Amino acid sequence: MPVFLSYVLSFVYVGIYWNNHHHMLHVTAKVTGGVLWANLHLLFWLSLFPFTTAWMSENHFASAPSAIYGFVLLMAAIAYVLLQQRIIAAQGSDSLLHRAIGSDWKGKVSPVLYLAAIPLAFVSHWIAQAIYVAVALIWLVPDRRIERAITEGGELRKRSV
Repeated sequence: MPVFLSYVLSFVYVGIYWNNHHHMLHVTAKVTGGVLWANLHLLFWLSLFPFTTAWMSENHFASAPSAIYGFVLLMAAIAYVLLQQRIIAAQGSDSLLHRAIGSDWKGKVSPVLYLAAIPLAFVSHWIAQAIYVAVALIWLVPDRRIERAITEGGELRKRSV
């Protein structure tokens, strides 16, 4: 059961990143070298999901593997924000992505929760796992900001023509 549950959790995380990455690149008009390197940085951390998932499940959610899993989640979250920033820098502060992100409360809360979960894994790996699941559930609710910005941006372009 631990193997299956950890697989499901990691699959949900990969799906969340994939969907959000797709939406983010959908509004990206210009790709620079910095954007490509930031994208590769994100891919590196996402590529560690299978390794940390297997390690965590094989050890029945033991403290060290659970903490390392949280560290990888934290680094993927940071890499995603860096990618967003590189795209916005390439397109300017009036870019559709910049407008869509807004205050980005999910993007700010998630790393804080991961930071809390990492040391808590050594207190109780169940608390850490509950935090990882809670963050996944926060992101599982579809984020419509970019879709809304595309629709509103399209309406603004139609009116200005």
